[in-house]
Amino acid sequence: MAKIIVVTSGKGGVGKTTTSAAIATGLALRGQKTVVIDFDVGLRNIDLIMGCERRVVFDFINVINGDAKLHQALIKDKRVENLFVLPTSQTRDKDALSQDGVERVLGELSQDFDYIVCDSPAGIERGAFLAMYFADAAVVVSNPEVSSVRDADRMIGLMASKSRKAEQGASIEMHLLLTRYDPERVEKGEMLRVEDVQEILALPLLGIVPECPSVLQASNVGMPVVLDDKSLAGKAYAGTVARLMGEDVEVVVPRLGKRGLLDRLLRRSA
Repeated sequence: MAKIIVVTSGKGGVGKTTTSAAIATGLALRGQKTVVIDFDVGLRNIDLIMGCERRVVFDFINVINGDAKLHQALIKDKRVENLFVLPTSQTRDKDALSQDGVERVLGELSQDFDYIVCDSPAGIERGAFLAMYFADAAVVVSNPEVSSVRDADRMIGLMASKSRKAEQGASIEMHLLLTRYDPERVEKGEMLRVEDVQEILALPLLGIVPECPSVLQASNVGMPVVLDDKSLAGKAYAGTVARLMGEDVEVVVPRLGKRGLLDRLLRRSA
């Protein structure tokens, strides 16, 4: 049976889809048969990040409604063995997702995959609820900013009380992933420190992804950034996947480099 992982946050723009693509790709690179599902009906993006937007014929909603078989909607990645994408509809609304339909599709996928990564939409509407409801584990994505952390805390509370595991008296395995971390802004007091976020959310830290131009560059060419093993973000996501699989890999907190420190000192003396 597959392990179902939801990538969630509550707030938009924190990097959920980038994270979903990177984690799914990283798992597949480690030999795990993995599928990533887009739950953001009407605003799909995972196909763009994965570089398969031109190959979408059928989608998640088609499968739920019985208009297509699951194998017709699944898109096999051309770069990484064992990696598949299940895009969602770009024209339907979020009410097209039904709990029974989602459960049926996840059950069918679980027979053939090791991991199912659910890319949750922002907010607490139906798509976000169904993305997290059946999860075994959650990657809670947050920027080190007050509004982002507050929304993440809201999602943690919902998963602790409204998920299927909660209804069964169990709990979802939850991890914190900090994204767009900028040590210079942290030094200026414009962003929260890692310790501050951990104290508020009280989740084990899965990784820290620094603010990095390679994220946008990779997205623009339809490539999960984890495939860029020379970028800071790519390396951070590779470490994140290793920890998610239980490996004892140290989390590195990005620090100001020599140039950044010199620039900061010069600005203070000016």
